[in-house]
Amino acid sequence: MSNLFLADELNRATSRTQSALLEAMEEGQVTVDGVSHELKQPFIVIATQNPVGAAGTQLLPDSQMDRFMVRLSLGYPAFDDELSLVERKKGKNLVDLVEPILSSSDLEVMREEVDKIHVDKAILNYIVNIVAQTRDNPDLLLGASPRASLALVAMTKAMAYLQGRSYAVPKDVLPIVEDTLAHRLLLRSGAEKDNITAAKVVQRIVGRVAPPKIG
Repeated sequence: MSNLFLADELNRATSRTQSALLEAMEEGQVTVDGVSHELKQPFIVIATQNPVGAAGTQLLPDSQMDRFMVRLSLGYPAFDDELSLVERKKGKNLVDLVEPILSSSDLEVMREEVDKIHVDKAILNYIVNIVAQTRDNPDLLLGASPRASLALVAMTKAMAYLQGRSYAVPKDVLPIVEDTLAHRLLLRSGAEKDNITAAKVVQRIVGRVAPPKIG
């Protein structure tokens, strides 16, 4: 039991191990021998995937991908960041230098405050419209589920919170829509050969759906 579960290279785990996370991520509990054990909140799962080499890897099922709120591609660090990393290493374990910046109770308070952010019905309609258009797209074999709409609303609230507002505006949706939706989509056969990616599909959809005018 932990507050933060880090699954390094999750796609190298067996399918059974991957599926074991489904209950924990969705329901906040684990069941052993028919007995359910509630996970202490906050409970957060962070996982990495090895993008190079298929040997020994297992594709994550769509149902599990759908349970991750966002997927980020970090890429290489900027030159100055990498230089700082090298300078700070000097034989030390950098993990030992990490210091907490907030407690679990602080995080819970922040989550409660984010949940109270007001989202106008027009913005909700905007979000659901974007998600709905993934389900009738010729480049996609599988569109986003209602869980994607809920995640996009939650991320929109978080963006508004980070901007110091108690309400969301349409521009809060745009910075996070790709990271929240793209990993939930399944491309049609041959799409990659046509240089089509899930991220590009999301960008095109967002370009077609007019944001609401509020204010």
